[in-house]
Amino acid sequence: MAQHNETGKQGEQEAARFLQENGYEIMARNFRYQHAEVDLIARKGKLLVFVEVKTRTNLSFGNPEEFVSYTKAKLVMKAAEHYIFTHDWQFDVRFDILAISVAGAEIKVKHVEDAFF
Repeated sequence: MAQHNETGKQGEQEAARFLQENGYEIMARNFRYQHAEVDLIARKGKLLVFVEVKTRTNLSFGNPEEFVSYTKAKLVMKAAEHYIFTHDWQFDVRFDILAISVAGAEIKVKHVEDAFF
C-alpha cells in the first residue's frame, strides 16, 4: 500500500480513538454512497456527527483542515443525507473535520466542529 494510504489509515484510526475518548460512539467507518464517502460517522447522545478526517505529515503547504474542498464537503453531505434517510435519524446532525498532524511519533489532533457551515 502506498505511504499516503497508510498515513490516511493511521489518521482515521487516531480520529476514531480521539472521538471515543471524548464520549462519541463510532457508528460507521468509510461509509459510501455512490461516489461519496464519509470517513467516520459518530454519535453522542442525540447528535449524529459526520466526520471528514484529513491527515498530513508535512504542514509546509497548510494545515490538514484547509484541504477539505467545497466539492468534498458536498459529497460528504450527499452521503450523510442518504445515511440519515436510510437510518431514519430524527435528531440533530453536525459536520466536523478532524485534522491530524503526524510528525514522527508525535500526533496532534484538531477537532473542527460545524466545519461545513
